[in-house]
Amino acid sequence: MKRCPECRRDYADETLNYCLDDGATLVDGPASMNEGSTAILHTTAPPMEAATRAQIHTTDQTSVMPHASDAIPRRQNFFTARSIIPISIALLAIIGGVLGYKYFAFGFGSAQINSIAVMPFVNAGGSAELEYLSDGIPESLMNHLSQLSGLSVKARSSVFRYKGKDAEPEQVASELKVQAVLNGRVAQVGDNLVISLELVDGRSGNQIWGEQYSRKLGDLAALQSEIARDVSQKLRVRLTGAEENRVVKNQTQNAEAYQLYLQGRYNWNQRTGPTTQKAIDYFQRAVEKDPGYAMAYVGLAESYVLSELPFDERYAKVQSSALKALEIDPTLGEPHAALGSYYNVYASDFPAAEREFRKAIELNPNYATAYHWMAEMFVEAVDRPDESLALYRKALELEPYSLAIGTDYAMALYYTRRYDDAIAELKRLIELDPNFVRSYGYLEQVYYAKGSYEEAIACAEKRAALQGEKPEEIARVKKDLVDAYRKDGARGYWTGVLKLVKDDEAKGRKIPPVTYASIYSRLNRPDEAFASLNKALDSGDTGLFGIKVSAEWDNIRNDPRFVEVLRRAKYPL
Repeated sequence: MKRCPECRRDYADETLNYCLDDGATLVDGPASMNEGSTAILHTTAPPMEAATRAQIHTTDQTSVMPHASDAIPRRQNFFTARSIIPISIALLAIIGGVLGYKYFAFGFGSAQINSIAVMPFVNAGGSAELEYLSDGIPESLMNHLSQLSGLSVKARSSVFRYKGKDAEPEQVASELKVQAVLNGRVAQVGDNLVISLELVDGRSGNQIWGEQYSRKLGDLAALQSEIARDVSQKLRVRLTGAEENRVVKNQTQNAEAYQLYLQGRYNWNQRTGPTTQKAIDYFQRAVEKDPGYAMAYVGLAESYVLSELPFDERYAKVQSSALKALEIDPTLGEPHAALGSYYNVYASDFPAAEREFRKAIELNPNYATAYHWMAEMFVEAVDRPDESLALYRKALELEPYSLAIGTDYAMALYYTRRYDDAIAELKRLIELDPNFVRSYGYLEQVYYAKGSYEEAIACAEKRAALQGEKPEEIARVKKDLVDAYRKDGARGYWTGVLKLVKDDEAKGRKIPPVTYASIYSRLNRPDEAFASLNKALDSGDTGLFGIKVSAEWDNIRNDPRFVEVLRRAKYPL
């Protein structure tokens, strides 16, 4: 006989080591006949939830019954017809409890895990030279695992907000709504790179699996595939043959090419002009080391989309890089999304763009960028706003903390005249990152459309400060515009803006024609607005995206000349 020292429950099964109620270690010896017995009455909660809560010692789902003087003693020396059924039920409960406790206390067992967050790895040595590895290896692992149709893999923008923070796995799992969390550490030990991994149950915080890998830096590319295979096996994901090949596929055998690729990704994720150019340089060096490295060509294509190269040159490189990636590996989804951007933005071939975006999603259902770019096209160009908003919501489901996707989703709400919803979304993003300039610029536009000019001026003030404008200059401009608005309303405001823009141009600042066109439209001066729009079209100005739906053009939208502008901009009519 064994007894729990905490709840005083007796167990006849000598093979048990832990109490089924509270997990305490059992000790030898029966309880006294004079001690009160305790019965735990479980509710009808789902088995997984109930067992998990019992494991972490919560009592909100149980009721404790005190001993009654007429209770049947625990130890019986006889069996009656009445006692056989309760005893049988008790035995089944004990067996089920043992199996349940082992199942939930020590991991998921054979159950499939359908969602995971791969956290940024800890740079254990703190070396700046290892930072691109501690960021790049988990991102590469995300890309491998996202090839699995039955597995939801949280995107980089969702998990990297925890970088450098001491967040418990249970907190991460709850906030990101995943079942498991993969943590990792990277350290340099002599000539070896040591990677330590820990897969954690997001409900209980228990370790499901852990492993340590020690390899030469030159073996890193092969190690990435090994880790992806090991993790997918521990998740119990049921793989098709094609999926298994994609998960373990080693894109390059060249160690230098792989490291250059990781450095390219590290810079690409910074999303600035200089770091995008650095990313292009690293990806280019990677394909020089290994001309058959498809993902390096993907990196080039995605980087060229964001680059500051001239419009024609930029999209020629997007197309050629994406096609090269597909020539090497037709199973990749990312190059199709890049081609979709090419057909949408450069070629204005919207049916071709949609085919490419849908192919990208088919091949990689977890690739949020494909949903994002297709949603952008649907709302700005092809008059399918409801589908656009649904695609944006799917992209944000995959990357809920992506500022790029979130701000563009807010603009889609603005384009569909849902101004309050757009404001709410932009304010949410500002709470996530108060220093993201685009949020203030977009919020400014929404406030203009709603007629909330003083709120728009406050956003413009914050935007200018983040862009490094001098405080005294910001204060002067703000005073002029507030005074103009309070004196003559919206017309006074835009007249003041026009004067400021002309003053800037006189000082040598280059002002795009579309800026003048927008101001003239808001002032309801159509002749000047169309003259500026045609000048923009003649110069190849790419600032006309959204012209078909943006509220800033509402004053001139019904003019017959507007249809000609749309035709020249290659929008479907």
